[in-house]
Amino acid sequence: MIDIVEVMDSNQIKETAMLAHSIWNQHYTPIIGKEQVDYMLANFQSEQAIKEQMDEGYRYFLTYCNGQAVGYFAVQANSKDKSLFLSKFYVAKDFRGQGIGKQCLSYMEDICRTHGLNRIWLTVNKYNDNSIKAYERFGFKKIEELVQDIGNGFVMDDYKMEKRLEY
Repeated sequence: MIDIVEVMDSNQIKETAMLAHSIWNQHYTPIIGKEQVDYMLANFQSEQAIKEQMDEGYRYFLTYCNGQAVGYFAVQANSKDKSLFLSKFYVAKDFRGQGIGKQCLSYMEDICRTHGLNRIWLTVNKYNDNSIKAYERFGFKKIEELVQDIGNGFVMDDYKMEKRLEY
């Protein structure tokens, strides 16, 4: 059984940051290296960073499978361009391929419908092949290549992907 719960308090923020630490170290270290993973966790996925993002209008959600936290995602709605930015979307390795991502995406589409948004967009590392394939299966298309300086000599070398919604 999958449950999606919006992060609302400091305990849930802590749980999200701990999950991020586990998933990122396992998944991203082979792609971008430990030094950049440590930097990105400290600056973008720490308890403080998550709280600051929530204060800026990002909404975080934890995903539970049979009561165990197995993933999380964060979104930010933009009513001006009618889009939902999918900022974070992670599922623990042992729980991938079980339909959790699909359920989360359906939840995001419900958010879009509720707020009159007609597309979801995200950025994904160009070398994150499995995630790119998953996003393409979910209906996302590559629309742009981006290289963003994130400080400390690191860059994010990404594709911007988008899914248009019709309802």
